[in-house]
Amino acid sequence: MNLPAIRLVEVGPRDGLQNEKAVMPLVAKVAFVDALSAAGLKEIEAGAFVSPAAVPQMADSAEVFESIVRHEGVVYSALVPNEKGLDRALDADADKIAVFTAASETFNRRNINASVAESIERFKPVLERTLKMELPVRGYISTAFYCPFEGKVAPEKVLPVAQKLLDMGVEELSIGDTIGRAVPDDVRRLLELLLKSVPAEKIFLHFHDTYGMAAANALTAWREFSISGFDSSSGGLGGCPYAPGATGNVATEDLIFAFKASGARVPADLAKIQAAAKALEPKLGRGLASHLSKIDLTSVPPSSRP
Repeated sequence: MNLPAIRLVEVGPRDGLQNEKAVMPLVAKVAFVDALSAAGLKEIEAGAFVSPAAVPQMADSAEVFESIVRHEGVVYSALVPNEKGLDRALDADADKIAVFTAASETFNRRNINASVAESIERFKPVLERTLKMELPVRGYISTAFYCPFEGKVAPEKVLPVAQKLLDMGVEELSIGDTIGRAVPDDVRRLLELLLKSVPAEKIFLHFHDTYGMAAANALTAWREFSISGFDSSSGGLGGCPYAPGATGNVATEDLIFAFKASGARVPADLAKIQAAAKALEPKLGRGLASHLSKIDLTSVPPSSRP
């Protein structure tokens, strides 16, 4: 089969770091983004313009955007919750804007104290302004497989949210397994429905690796449905403060290894990505969660390297 090359969105600097207890110094965040840029990743979510009181780790996102070395051809995106956040993201010269909602009503209320419909209504002005400026917008849909409060989420609850976002001008969707509970059959059921009306190239899958199924889920989506877009976080950083029990995002280096070992084309340097995440360990005060963070790639014979 002629399967598509993999498109990765690196979310470590935002979704990865935002849930870490140790406050990361600005210089470390900038070095992290710069190292990821140098590793060949084509899109990096570099920060979020949200309330510093709600997410202290993201309080210096403007300084991050100001200080990083921007590489030609790399998209540096930012998450925003409202027009105030959009103003700050535009001042920081973000290349792309992300907005967020969920498929689960309970999760959405616990997260942002709004229903799914209300959350979409809130960021409608953000979309209108961003689209007028011809900036691309991605829409996050959390809890698309399982909710920590409602349990299993039916694909039929995800589809109308996805269609609404696309109708409003969102360029791509990031479909999230927020608590990392999905297995390949869950992925199949959701994609079989979504792909009836949503183009495959507009879908990115955002897997957490709580139960160790993220790579299997991603390979299923790629091999069986030709989905090429995936979110990942170097080192396996991340989690969700509003999703009890959720662990980190699937590690970028682990996902790249799985795809390359399966014959996929992934335009990024695995060793450099591994090194970018490893450099954070002293500041985190702990080891990384990713499998490849425990392997010295320089000790692996060239013929056996991914």
